[in-house]
Amino acid sequence: MNFKRGVLALFALALPACAVPAVAVDNINVKVGFIRAPHMRETLSILDIPAADDGIAGAELAVEDNNTTGRFLGQSFAIEDVPLRPGDDPAAALSGLIARGVSFVLVDLPAAALLALADAAREKGVLIFNTDAPEDSLREENCRANVFHVAPSYSMLADGLAQYLVWKQWKRWFLIKGSHSQDELYAAALARAAKKFGAKVVEERVYEDTGGGRRSDSGSVQTQRLIPVATQNAPAYDVLVAADESEVFASYLPFRTWDPRPVAGSAGLRPMSWDGSHEQWGAIQLQNRFMKRASRRMNACDNNAWVAMRMIGEAVSRTGSNDPKIVRGYLTGPDFAMAAFKGQKQTLRHWNQQLRQPILLGDGRMIVSVSPQEGFLHQTSELDTLGFDEPETKCTLQ
Repeated sequence: MNFKRGVLALFALALPACAVPAVAVDNINVKVGFIRAPHMRETLSILDIPAADDGIAGAELAVEDNNTTGRFLGQSFAIEDVPLRPGDDPAAALSGLIARGVSFVLVDLPAAALLALADAAREKGVLIFNTDAPEDSLREENCRANVFHVAPSYSMLADGLAQYLVWKQWKRWFLIKGSHSQDELYAAALARAAKKFGAKVVEERVYEDTGGGRRSDSGSVQTQRLIPVATQNAPAYDVLVAADESEVFASYLPFRTWDPRPVAGSAGLRPMSWDGSHEQWGAIQLQNRFMKRASRRMNACDNNAWVAMRMIGEAVSRTGSNDPKIVRGYLTGPDFAMAAFKGQKQTLRHWNQQLRQPILLGDGRMIVSVSPQEGFLHQTSELDTLGFDEPETKCTLQ
């Protein structure tokens, strides 16, 4: 046994059995790519304007974390950021990464582009990690065996919110949705969640997007007059639930509704995978490290990318390999679990490769609650009360 392997073996023996990683014999270099469409959308609040490093900042922090462990195991991790400009071809970006030896790619793109990349990557043996797209179709009828979904789906977010509203006995919902396709998908998930957990949508209403600037065309006086009328004459309800993925109207709803009611969904109480206010279960140390590095708070996009990179790091350290087939085998196997500062270990659903995870419910200043809620039981994992369960799935991994 050479000196390096002897030291690593002694180091492994000194650890608890559950913490012993695979010992690397040779140096392993892990190259990861990040193909993303920069989040430059217009928002209703200037506080919500995405940063230029949205997402990639979380991945870069995870690279540092992976390398901290990797130094003991002869493993090094690096990530190449590929921000796409309007008109850029994601397939060309993927080809460039593959040519440079990348076998793992984080993707923050719309569903159609992600699906096209997944099909192109499958022929090359490349694994894709979805860090943003919430469409349930990507986990169901359009699922792919080389795609891991780190971002929660619309159904997981909706179910997390529904559990809390039902726990509060706010079971009568007034649902307002936007007029865009993404709004419709989220609204459908919310309606499904209401039926699933015993709530009732007393009315569903559409808020039409008539165009114009998000902020410049809507002064506070005009908004104060328009929003109450838009929510007038609804049947008796407990909570107004908004589906506004296009950022058109939902943020105007709190404190402006015709009836004095709480708002949830796309504004007010929001379900999410992560928030800058989250500090429980050791999350404050991750938040502080991110703040020191990025000079801003970690958001859901950052955290999803951090988790994806840590999944890769965990798999490589445990298997001692950067072979995508071996990494996939570990991630989909019974031994994989991620500690991600949300109170429960996160594992993969074997039927569609969606990461199980708690859903945070926050109001923009603090975390109000975390789902799954107490009393919502499941025969396998309470986390599987969130989203499509195995008996419901339409996924056939291919």
